[in-house]
Amino acid sequence: MTTAEATFRRRPLAALSAAEFTQFRRNKTLVFTALVFPVAMPLGLFLLASRNGATAEAAGATFDMYALFALMFVQFYTVLSMVTTRRGEGVLKRLRTGEAADWQILTAPAMPGVAITVATATVVAAVVYGFGAPAPVNPLLMILGLAAGSVLFALLALATSAFTKNAEAAQITSIPVIALTMVGAGHIRAALPDRASELLGYTPFAAISDLINLGSAGKTAVAGADIPAADFAGSFGEIGQPLATLAVWTVSAIALVYKCFRWDDRG
Repeated sequence: MTTAEATFRRRPLAALSAAEFTQFRRNKTLVFTALVFPVAMPLGLFLLASRNGATAEAAGATFDMYALFALMFVQFYTVLSMVTTRRGEGVLKRLRTGEAADWQILTAPAMPGVAITVATATVVAAVVYGFGAPAPVNPLLMILGLAAGSVLFALLALATSAFTKNAEAAQITSIPVIALTMVGAGHIRAALPDRASELLGYTPFAAISDLINLGSAGKTAVAGADIPAADFAGSFGEIGQPLATLAVWTVSAIALVYKCFRWDDRG
C-alpha cells in the first residue's frame, strides 16, 4: 500500500477535499468568480458609501452583499458545477466503492468554497474595519450566519444537481435558487412593502442576512431608522426567527438530497 493510499484510508474526507481543491484551482472561471465578485463588489459599495465616514449600517450592507455573492457564486454554484461534473464522469459512483462514506464524498466538494469564504471574509472585514467602521455588535452572529449559510447552500447545490444534466445545464437549473437568494437580501426587502418584506423574511438568505446585520449593526436591514440598535446581549433576543428559518430550510434540503440525489447519470 502506498503512502497516499494509507492516508486516504485514515482520512478520506481530507484526501477528497484536497483533490477537490486541486480541481477547483484548475478551473479559472470558478477561481475568478469566487475571488473577484465577493470581494470587489461589496468593498466597492462600502468605499462609495463611506466617503463621509464609515457607519455600522454601511458595514452591515457590505457584509450582506459579501454573503450574498459568496454563498451564491462560491458555495452554491461551485458545488453544483463540481458535483454534476463528477457524476457525469462516473467519479461519484466509483468513490462509493472505496473507503469513503457517502457523507464524506458529498462534503468534499463544499470544502474549497468554505476555505475561500473564510479567506475572503477575512479580507473584507480587514478593509471595512481598517477604514474605521464601528466594531461589530456581535461578531458571533456574523460567523454563525456565514457558517450556517455555507452548509445550507451546499445542500441546496446537491439537491439542485439531481435536476441538472451537466455543468452547462447548471446555468439554467441554478436560476430558481439564485432568484430566491437575491430576493432575501436586506436592501431588496427594505425597499418592498411591509407585507412582501415579511414574507420574504422566510427565504433562506433572508435569515442569513438578518443574522449578519444583527451581528454587524445591531439590527436587521429592514428595521426602520427609528429602531435603536441592540447591544451584544440584546442581539441574541432577535435571532429566533432567523434560526428557525435556517433550521427549516436545512432540514428540507437534507430530505431533498436524501430522496433525489443521483450518484450516476444512468441511475
